[in-house]
Amino acid sequence: MSAAHQEVSGALPPHAETATLEGKNKVMGFWLFLGGECVLFGTLFASFIALRNQVPDGPTAQHLFQLNTVALSTFILLTSSLTSVFAIMAMHRQKFQQLQAWMAVTILFGLAFLGLEIYEFTEYVHEGHTFTKSAFATSFYTLVGFHGAHVAFGVLWIGLLIIQGFKKGLTVVTAPKYYVASLYWHFIDVVWVFIFTVVYLMGKVGP
Repeated sequence: MSAAHQEVSGALPPHAETATLEGKNKVMGFWLFLGGECVLFGTLFASFIALRNQVPDGPTAQHLFQLNTVALSTFILLTSSLTSVFAIMAMHRQKFQQLQAWMAVTILFGLAFLGLEIYEFTEYVHEGHTFTKSAFATSFYTLVGFHGAHVAFGVLWIGLLIIQGFKKGLTVVTAPKYYVASLYWHFIDVVWVFIFTVVYLMGKVGP
């Protein structure tokens, strides 16, 4: 059965995201992209670790960080990773409405995470922890803010996919797009686990 006929009839092969050469190339290319992202975030983590104790004057990590808020953000983002898994499971069962619904829930969790991060940053600024206050502040906002920008991009990306899905349905062309968006979302969740550990836990209880 040709890809064109599959798109018209709606009949999809198993693992539609890699059923075509184009789909396989998209997935492979995206893994390479994530490799580059790992290098980029690794550089930001290294910079933060080197500068996290450079606080000549101003609030320190022990004074600033409220782990209750950060723990809630972590729970929300990890839950969103689970909902994106449910979305791909629905895609593999060719349950288009469930796919769209779980992706929409993932967006809602992402927006909740961003709302908490904006609230967190606002509180820090009120405490005098501005971007240029110290090397620690600059490295903190660069790393955590860069991750937040990735979350915002993911929310926009998935939102556009949902809109496109209502127009084009689930096909061997759209399936890889949902799949790589889910991979991207898992990636930013994993990065956040490292941020929670290296930035917040080490900052609160470390030397």
